[in-house]
Amino acid sequence: MILPCLYIAPTPKMGRGVFTSEKLKARTVIEIAPVIVLSLADRKLIDQTLLHDYIFEWGEQQDQCCMALGYVPVYNHSYRSNCEYEMDYEGHLISIKTVRAIKPGEELFINYNGEWNNEKKLWFEAL
Repeated sequence: MILPCLYIAPTPKMGRGVFTSEKLKARTVIEIAPVIVLSLADRKLIDQTLLHDYIFEWGEQQDQCCMALGYVPVYNHSYRSNCEYEMDYEGHLISIKTVRAIKPGEELFINYNGEWNNEKKLWFEAL
């Protein structure tokens, strides 16, 4: 499920991103996407490809990874994101939900750390 008001468009600095054409209320579920769960052995192979930048750690022990379908891989990162994601390990789903009201035309961001306001430096910023 992806709300019909969501769309992908170019961004000035991050390539592409997910935007909304309509106003969204806080706590609105905007996407529920299935995931493809990969083993630790698969992860070692994926880490050698460009797909490494688009996978999520997966499982209670985070000993797996997953590739989300839908728009999920296109949401850009912000330490003060306007959306958050939640993993459903049993259902093999990721949900995206707004954390505040969002205006039409605004880009939707998630925090790659998993919590919408977690300011821990990410792997790609340590380079």
